[in-house]
Amino acid sequence: MASVGPRPLLVPVNPPGAAFPGVSTAMRIRGGDLTILSGHVPVEANGELVVGDFEAQLDAAFRAIGRTLAAAGAGYEALVRLTIYVVDYDPAMLAVLKRVRSRYVSAEAPPASAFVAVAALYDARIKVEIDGFAVV
Repeated sequence: MASVGPRPLLVPVNPPGAAFPGVSTAMRIRGGDLTILSGHVPVEANGELVVGDFEAQLDAAFRAIGRTLAAAGAGYEALVRLTIYVVDYDPAMLAVLKRVRSRYVSAEAPPASAFVAVAALYDARIKVEIDGFAVV
């Protein structure tokens, strides 16, 4: 499923006293090609929209990212930055985000991330969209 092994080109940067547990405040890139991931929504490989709850949609969006990374010749370990946009924000979503994200990225060196509440996305059925950067 997910690749959560070491990432030799990427180094988590966490200044003393500023780090949050399970969060990289920045990632230093040692080499490779930067790949920019546009907004990924909860769509299956066949184009079908996943209209479930937040967790189901988040999981589907991460799978969509995985397909894009595979097409670029990489896995989840290449992710260095994610921005996760969510509709109908509730503080309990953070725990769900961490649980789902841990299925795909390394808990020891997760990509630098932001979790942003938005009023709406392009389709009212979509509750989450993720964009980011990867080093391939």
